[in-house]
Amino acid sequence: MAKEKIIVDTNDEALAMVEKPNYESEIIRVIRGNYSPKAALAKLEDYHGSDIAQAMDSLTLQERKKLYRILGADMLSDALERLDEDEAGKYLDEMDLKKAAKVVSNLETDAAADILMEIGKEKRLLIIEELNPEVKKDIRLIASFDDDEIGSKMTTNCIVIRENLSVKEAMRELVSQAKKNDNITTIFVTDENEEYYGAIDLKDLITAESDVPLEELIVTSFPYVYAHESIDDCIEKLKDYSEASIPVLDNSNSLLGVITAQSLIEVVDDEMGEDYARLAGLTAEEDIKEPLIMSIRKRLPWLIALLGLGLLVSSVVGVFEQVVAQLTLIMAFQSLILDMAGNVGTQSLAVTIRVLVDENLSFGQKLRLVLKETRVGLFNGIILGSVSIIFVGLYIMLIKHHDFGFSFAVSGCIGTALLVAMVVSSAVGTLIPLFFKRIKVDPAVASGPLITTVNDLVAVVTYYGLSWILLINILHLA
Repeated sequence: MAKEKIIVDTNDEALAMVEKPNYESEIIRVIRGNYSPKAALAKLEDYHGSDIAQAMDSLTLQERKKLYRILGADMLSDALERLDEDEAGKYLDEMDLKKAAKVVSNLETDAAADILMEIGKEKRLLIIEELNPEVKKDIRLIASFDDDEIGSKMTTNCIVIRENLSVKEAMRELVSQAKKNDNITTIFVTDENEEYYGAIDLKDLITAESDVPLEELIVTSFPYVYAHESIDDCIEKLKDYSEASIPVLDNSNSLLGVITAQSLIEVVDDEMGEDYARLAGLTAEEDIKEPLIMSIRKRLPWLIALLGLGLLVSSVVGVFEQVVAQLTLIMAFQSLILDMAGNVGTQSLAVTIRVLVDENLSFGQKLRLVLKETRVGLFNGIILGSVSIIFVGLYIMLIKHHDFGFSFAVSGCIGTALLVAMVVSSAVGTLIPLFFKRIKVDPAVASGPLITTVNDLVAVVTYYGLSWILLINILHLA
């Protein structure tokens, strides 16, 4: 592997600048060179799988096929695991049948199942037929679970022993299974009925005296999940444990596989991405390679619904057109009220969505959440409303050249409207997701765009309503 080039500039103080190597271009140079397959492999085998994966997209189809012939199945599988399933599926589809089967055999079973689903059915079946019976069985097991079930994210790469072994026998079994399974940090234990019993830490097994009963090493309170549990339901439970792998059981309590820490990170990242997309009113995440029509289909239904709600907001503004006609100056500050109301509502929504992950929230806890967010909106509204009164009043007086009384009457109305809008928006941003959760609708999907529009409606009514009452009917400033 090319080493980092260090450039040292010595002045009064010693400075070191590290020029980061461009591994991608180095890999491409090797593939496009005239090296023999053995010489090319010798140059490539020191590169990390992620470097190989990054370079593959810059190669032509013929160059990639050359790469597939040069690299072993272990290096190719390591590279494919660094890619998204659709991209990895594309590259797997380019390989010849036997090479593809060897690569699949080296993949983690959950990754293999996901990647295989990205290629055509005909070739997928041919690749599966080339696999040995054990790998074939594992992949079909993973593929049998729905995408939203935690079993679809597990791997069968783990060490499993029986509870009635001695420490020496357990060590021999560990060494035997470690030839095919490299997730050995935790050893899982089953009983005579093949049901899950507990787990043993690798360090405890290695350091145990040979005459110590294996039972003393088994942790029977080790966390576990059921394969058919939805990812949303068990993700918080999984995040609470800092284990390298967590066992996955079937409904008969038999051990099917494990969720590794790496898979858990990917699951959490996917869920956060989906929730972020839903807060924006999308039904799923988009990526840069997604077709235009697909992106339009995801966004258009929500945009149509929001267009209708936007028309409602506009019609409400129309009700106050006499207010605007008599006090045109207040139009300039409408966006201030609307933007702050939207910001506050979105903040409360984000907090509420995060809290609602806990399925066991009591009514009292939900009520405290609403009161807390409303208090936050109140005090923030007082602070920002006061700042608005001062600076907007000075702006109207000094820039727009109105007298002191008129300037601070208008700014006082704006500050008061801002305070009311922020309090109501904080409450709305909490109550709406709670309501959707209550009626079994995903609050992340339904809340974001709706809260934004509702807050606009609240802000418009508050602002122009106060202007009509205070400035026109009470102070007679029009």
